[in-house]
Amino acid sequence: MSNQNVRNAGFTSSGITAGSLASSLMSKEARASGGGVPSGGATSTLQEMGARGTTHSSGYTSSGISGGSRASDTMSKEASSHGGGVPRGGTTATVQSI
Repeated sequence: MSNQNVRNAGFTSSGITAGSLASSLMSKEARASGGGVPSGGATSTLQEMGARGTTHSSGYTSSGISGGSRASDTMSKEASSHGGGVPRGGTTATVQSI
């Protein structure tokens, strides 16, 4: 995953950019969870990377998810909670696509 892709999506060190993909994702995620953005979800994961200014060592790479990484752990937990598969539009799929 590229630092620039995260910034371009609107996840920045100063917060989520109004009118961006990030703000749209945050809005959808908040509505789906009853009004708040869940910890560990796509929005919070990407904003954490944007605030740090780096995606290095997250485990989301252009060639897939690195074994033993934070991304791998997130994918495993998400798959377990969804009967063994990673859902489209879930945290893993969304973060990996960006």
